[in-house]
Amino acid sequence: MKIKHIIWDWNGTLLNDRWLCVEAMNKALRKRNLPEMSEEKYLDIFTFPVEDYYIKLGFDFEKEPFTVSGTEFIENYNSKFHEPALQDGVVDLLEFVQSKGLTQSILSAGKHDYVQDWVAFHGLEKYFIKVLGINNHYASGKTDIGKAWINEMHYDPHEVLMIGDTLHDLDVANNMGVECFLIAQGHTSKSRLQETGATIYSDLFEFKKMYLQNLLPVN
Repeated sequence: MKIKHIIWDWNGTLLNDRWLCVEAMNKALRKRNLPEMSEEKYLDIFTFPVEDYYIKLGFDFEKEPFTVSGTEFIENYNSKFHEPALQDGVVDLLEFVQSKGLTQSILSAGKHDYVQDWVAFHGLEKYFIKVLGINNHYASGKTDIGKAWINEMHYDPHEVLMIGDTLHDLDVANNMGVECFLIAQGHTSKSRLQETGATIYSDLFEFKKMYLQNLLPVN
């Protein structure tokens, strides 16, 4: 497989924000006298569409519409928006990919303006030819944006690799017709990722060592 472009997921893959997702959701759960969750439970139940994840936590959309609790979670998250750090080794990794001659982009289920803000805050703009997010707060629409992006770029799908951390990332990549590797340090447990049969790496360092370092430079 001759890879010329890498599409990165953002939250959980490049940004280490799992702790904040758990904290922000637990605040919403406490407000409704619902049981809080641990990070281990989060890794085992987080899913897309996110409405299904909320239902697993005990939210009742007949009593309260998803837009209420969903917006509240975003407000809780945004109160510490810039506190999550990048995953370890991200800058060196992006620099290494760039040195190989590959181009890179971001495709996120986060709101587009937020993703652009994050990328700028961490000083990563120079590594990406495009930063793509969705147009709503509720993590829906990533597949359609991804399909439009693969049709826009000048690479064939077999020259593109997507890197994510959720089952949804794999679904999106399949719909785009591109290869997908999953990193088990984000928002989904390694055991759940392994059940997909996809290529799994424990972290970005392993991905670099086992895959990226074997890539030939793109001419």
